[in-house]
Amino acid sequence: MCGRFVSTSSPEQIASIFNATLEAEPVEPNYNVAPTNDILAVAAGSRSESAPPAVRAFHWGLVPVWAKDTKIGSSMINARSETLAEKPTFKGLLLRRRCIIPIDAFYEWQSPPSGSPLGLKGKPLKQPMYIHRADNQLLAVAGLWSAWRDKAAPDDAPWLHSCTIITTSANTTMAPVHDRMPAILTPGVWSRWLDPAFNDASLLAACLVPAPDDVLEMYPVSTLVNNVRNKGAELIERVVPTLPG
Repeated sequence: MCGRFVSTSSPEQIASIFNATLEAEPVEPNYNVAPTNDILAVAAGSRSESAPPAVRAFHWGLVPVWAKDTKIGSSMINARSETLAEKPTFKGLLLRRRCIIPIDAFYEWQSPPSGSPLGLKGKPLKQPMYIHRADNQLLAVAGLWSAWRDKAAPDDAPWLHSCTIITTSANTTMAPVHDRMPAILTPGVWSRWLDPAFNDASLLAACLVPAPDDVLEMYPVSTLVNNVRNKGAELIERVVPTLPG
């Protein structure tokens, strides 16, 4: 899964990379983006589903249109690529409401070898890992988005726009840490992925494959990242790993 990531690029920088317009306000750099935070993503413009791509603000944690309230979003931060076309919640979104979530890097927690010492709460100590592109460029992560509004709200109440990160199986680089990884889109498929009029499910699924093994690099970072209140650049500083071996 992907449960924390780094986002430091401005809306203007993202718009330049993805040739998109701007519909989002400036945001503070966040080195520890957590579920239910507001994030930046690139999707069809808000005026219509056929509008050109725009940088927009989304709530991280998908709230489907049928949801009774927003609580479900905290359990829908990721969607498995292998079952998107099968699950009613995601099938329609895959065909017409796709987005790209630009991130600098993401975190995963590596489990210790069997028999390693336990922490204070009797649980295995896990090593946080900072995972980024080897060339230090942005990761263009595939996502889906939805619009929700409380049915009890007045007709002029604002819509909540939310999104989920699509994950795929881990490549060889990621496998020692986790069996899943974000689905990273190559530049050649960005326009297809962002085009709501493109609805060939098989070709869309072909975009959601594990990244080549040489795309990502990783290194251990401090357990400060475990606390969502910590959001500064010190979180991505390399440390001596705490796990044995």
